Amino acid sequence: MKEREYKLKKIVEELKEKKGRHTELISVYVPAGFNLNEIGTLIAQEISLTQNVKSKTVRKNVISALTKIQQYLKLYKKTPPNGLAMFCGNVSENEGNADIRIWSVEPPNPIKIKLYWCDQKFELEPLEEMMKEKDVYGLFVVDKREANFGILRGKKIIPKQSLESIVPGKTKAGGQSSARFGRVREGMLNDFLKEVGENFRRIFSEEDIKGILVGGPGPIKEKFIEKYIPEDMKKKIIGVKDIGYTNEYGLEELLNRSQDLLEEAEISKEKEICKKFFDELKKDTGKAAYGVKEVVKALKLGAAETVLISEGLNWKECEYICECGYGEKRFVKIGEEK
Repeated sequence: MKEREYKLKKIVEELKEKKGRHTELISVYVPAGFNLNEIGTLIAQEISLTQNVKSKTVRKNVISALTKIQQYLKLYKKTPPNGLAMFCGNVSENEGNADIRIWSVEPPNPIKIKLYWCDQKFELEPLEEMMKEKDVYGLFVVDKREANFGILRGKKIIPKQSLESIVPGKTKAGGQSSARFGRVREGMLNDFLKEVGENFRRIFSEEDIKGILVGGPGPIKEKFIEKYIPEDMKKKIIGVKDIGYTNEYGLEELLNRSQDLLEEAEISKEKEICKKFFDELKKDTGKAAYGVKEVVKALKLGAAETVLISEGLNWKECEYICECGYGEKRFVKIGEEK
């Protein structure tokens, strides 16, 4: 998991824990490219409308949260490249004591919706959708009659190209005619697979493909892999499956039969990184650091190439300053900062 995705996951987990005692938690989503001035106008209108709320406490807390968002927006001259999400409201667990806090997220992928929402919980579905697996895989199915290419993005299959061959079926004729027909047929198949190979390289080089799945009903797929694609593309193939179709439905069948391979591919990558770390740790060369203090020290020195962080890590660095001026930094569990 990349750094920005990890940070997004952590802030979503934190926000999911926050509950309002009343309908006073505000979520604002600003899509990429949207005019921030219009959002400022929307917030001003909501402040005006909130004046009509009957409950004095709710009215006060919602207006305080809206005002805080209004002030926060002034920090931006324009909308960040991927948009902006803001969450603000009273998250105090004690009735009568307000604790108006604000969080903001500049996500790793573009926000596509404009949303203002006030509820007893923050609206996190757009960010949760963004957190879902978005790795890109290549899907390829082939036999003597046709070949189909597709891209798997998240859970969506995007058909890319379909090629049909003119290779005739086998003949029952015997003798020299049969041998000559066989050679012609083999030559036509060779030409077809060459064309497929050229498209294979082009299509699967256009995107940042994490791996390629290959399928088909017979031995042609193995022959194709062996003879018609270069070594660098062979290395990207993470699995070969026997399937019954080579049309667009075949792409779906290939995906359905390859769930185990997709899971293994992600785990394998993580295992490879962890193995490298443990190998360096065993060698005691000084190239591996373990523990919060040691890792932070390496980061501050600019000596870290790769940082491994457990998804279950629930700590943050806080600075405590005494009235006398003395201060120190500590790592504490999130939620236990005070």
